[in-house]
Amino acid sequence: MASSPKSLTLQAIDALQAGDRRQAAHLLETELRRGAASGESWRSVARLAAHIGEIELSLAASQRVARTAPLSPERLLYYWGELATYGRTQIALDEIDRLPAGPRNHPGIMHFLGTIAGQRGDFVQAEDYYRRALKAVPMMPQTWFALAMIKTFTPGDADLAAMEKHRAAFTRGADGELAARFLYGLAKAYYDCGDYDRAFANYDEGAALRRRVEQFDPAELTAQVDQIIATFTPEALAKLKPSGARESRALIVNGLPRSGTTLVEQILVSHSRVAEGGEVNAMQPALIPTEDYTLAGAHRFEDKVLGSEDPWGALAHDYHRTLGMWFGDEGLIVDKTLSQSRLMGLLLHTLPTAPIIWMRRDPEDTALSAFRSFFTAGIPWSWSFADIGHVFREEDRLFAHWTEHFGERILPVRYEDLVREPAQWIPTILARCGLPDEPQVHQPHTAKRDVRTASVQQVRAPIAIDRIGSAAAIAPYMDAFRATYFK
Repeated sequence: MASSPKSLTLQAIDALQAGDRRQAAHLLETELRRGAASGESWRSVARLAAHIGEIELSLAASQRVARTAPLSPERLLYYWGELATYGRTQIALDEIDRLPAGPRNHPGIMHFLGTIAGQRGDFVQAEDYYRRALKAVPMMPQTWFALAMIKTFTPGDADLAAMEKHRAAFTRGADGELAARFLYGLAKAYYDCGDYDRAFANYDEGAALRRRVEQFDPAELTAQVDQIIATFTPEALAKLKPSGARESRALIVNGLPRSGTTLVEQILVSHSRVAEGGEVNAMQPALIPTEDYTLAGAHRFEDKVLGSEDPWGALAHDYHRTLGMWFGDEGLIVDKTLSQSRLMGLLLHTLPTAPIIWMRRDPEDTALSAFRSFFTAGIPWSWSFADIGHVFREEDRLFAHWTEHFGERILPVRYEDLVREPAQWIPTILARCGLPDEPQVHQPHTAKRDVRTASVQQVRAPIAIDRIGSAAAIAPYMDAFRATYFK
């Protein structure tokens, strides 16, 4: 008996494994054109499309999930969340406005509206939505977490007492991810109150739950960094075909999470010539044709496309196409995707004119902030101070390598210098990006835009030095970081 032909989605996966991103996108587009108008199976198509930078295809597939019968708040919220992720928040809000009053007051929708209000800097409105959700359904750990993130607790706080009341029920539940999220919120509450013993006990418990799902491998990272440093030299990159992408919309802001990258993004987006920015993750999908992002993979890619006059310009085109799907076709775009230091060699080659701002911050302050952040993207190394120390050491090695060999392309900026002397450093950053100074960029907290990172509150406040030295007060809790980082 003949075997059935593979679905177009499975064929797309095969194409990706062979490094053919464009063919994979074509197959997914065909699947959407021919496939059912609804169904849960579209959720996996949406994930795959997003993975390869095909935002419009991903949203189309997500919409079909939302249309699946019986209609449910969970599926609608999934779709609205995807819309918000890719800058289509208003479409989601318009759909919510069209709902009857009853469904519109669903606790999940109240939580979603609170999230959007917080991203827009309206923390009073966000708190109101969260409290309305919790009044209807107190057992919503994700909403307690969200509320904790936007308020400052004091000893004797009624919300802290309520969270402790629910703690046992949340932490013995089957969903470890939700339990971890709640524990991070509870830890933040105790941290606000200065009760660091309880704060770090809860952070540790939440981080342990996350480590059950995914483990970080320090040896694997070190091997990757060793290979990058050994192979990506100016002489080696010069042997690749030059990229024809002589212009770029991208302003690359690189740096560890919590190192000040969102502040620089906010400064740049305040400029009249900059449209938007975020953690767009557009370069990694564009470089899929190299298969493994190594220099050897880059040469294999060139061998596959021997007839192409400008293979790297083609990848730059795909990169800019993804930026366009995120933010439209006008203006410059800030790309502050995480972990781009590991792609820096191919990024420099693919976008030969893109300016790169590399943020650096006191390692202990950065480590503390990273450990205390509940990164929704999942950053396994952030769940252990020892792992954070290992990653920071490797990041230091990459920074030293890239700035030694490609220093003319990279502007290092220390967070502490930027917040102490913004009048000096903001024009320096703008100049590196080819932008003239403008008054509003010196007041970046006034920019009206959605911020979808853990720094959402900080960027709404004027530039200040109050976060410098934040780790000093809790030094005993960071021994594992220092033992690894400073060894």
